[in-house]
Amino acid sequence: MATEIKLPRLGQGMESGTIVKWLKSEGDAVKKGEPLYELDTDKVTQEVEADATGVLLKIAVQEGEVPVGQTVAVIGEQGEEVAIEVAPEEPQTEGSRAPERDAERERGTEASAQAEPPPSGNGATRSDGRVKASPLARRIARERGVDLAQLRGTGPDGRIVAEDVERAEASPAPAGAAAAPAGEVEIVPLTSIRKTIARRLTEAWTVPVFQLTIDVDMTRAVALREQLVARMGDGAKPTLSDVLTKISASALMRNRAVNAHYGEDGITRFPTANVGIAVAAPQGLVVPVIQRAESLTIPEIADARAELVGRARDNKLRQGDLDGGTFTISNLGMFGVQQFIAVLNPPQAAILAVGSVEDRPVARDGEVVVRPMMTVTLTCDHRTVDGADGARFLEDVKAFLEEPGLAL
Repeated sequence: MATEIKLPRLGQGMESGTIVKWLKSEGDAVKKGEPLYELDTDKVTQEVEADATGVLLKIAVQEGEVPVGQTVAVIGEQGEEVAIEVAPEEPQTEGSRAPERDAERERGTEASAQAEPPPSGNGATRSDGRVKASPLARRIARERGVDLAQLRGTGPDGRIVAEDVERAEASPAPAGAAAAPAGEVEIVPLTSIRKTIARRLTEAWTVPVFQLTIDVDMTRAVALREQLVARMGDGAKPTLSDVLTKISASALMRNRAVNAHYGEDGITRFPTANVGIAVAAPQGLVVPVIQRAESLTIPEIADARAELVGRARDNKLRQGDLDGGTFTISNLGMFGVQQFIAVLNPPQAAILAVGSVEDRPVARDGEVVVRPMMTVTLTCDHRTVDGADGARFLEDVKAFLEEPGLAL
């Protein structure tokens, strides 16, 4: 019996996703758990696995935005009848090319080099602002940095096909045309991830917050990290960020009010510290989560962090990598930033901004000495965390960093 493949809900609050490309074609054999298509959500672009084993009988939605729960494909036995409506392609107008002709254009076999270069401007934009383009055209445009919004499609109803992208890239500037001046204004289209970042950060500014800042003597934390690196065999080398993740998780277990989410129906305090690490990935800011960090050793945290950051920078994060965070750390110390304020990551109750470790003169026993110092700033949601709660948490973080044995 045929199985309808529906768009899954990959995370809390997900209402729709955008199918980028299919990894299988109609008629291909498919195994359950095998990657079936690429889906772009407001957080990640990831491969979605097949829910069943069989033959891909029908692709109901080739590309574009799809609401959660809608059927996107059918898997069944070879020759099995499929009773499902396929999402219509862009309507053809009188005089438009036939589908067969469009397929030829996608394969690049149509000898259209003699065709006139496409005029500037985009005639392939839907009423909702989305550019109509084939999956292959989108992929080529992404790889070569071509702006689809500047092309005019030659496919059915003005749809942009692969050859349009290739011709636009190869087209020389008109004779006598002046070269684009250096420093020309660039308009960067908003990706779904960037739109989500903008929306969530805007929401964060509506939250009543307060900040607490403290300086930490990192002498013993730095020494601990060096000892761990010296003892390392295989695996990722621990960083100060890994030490801080462990320290923060231990402090969260002593200060449950900070390890919390705010909700309209109540405040949720968590029994485990799922620490999010802010990562500047090519597609934008993402916050993969190290689950149950309080129960991990620093080398285990280092391995988990290295894997998550690697996937983030390769744009291969899964939705599960981003879910469940109870607290976030944002570290800009590697850029030489001494101190900054991080924007809250709702519904989490707090976020820790970490500056650089640098030698500073400090007073010790009536004398001025030089110590490796670090400044950290805690931003708290005042609806969830009182000032004294945040202060006690920072007090523990400072104590644990200055004497790591207290937290291990």
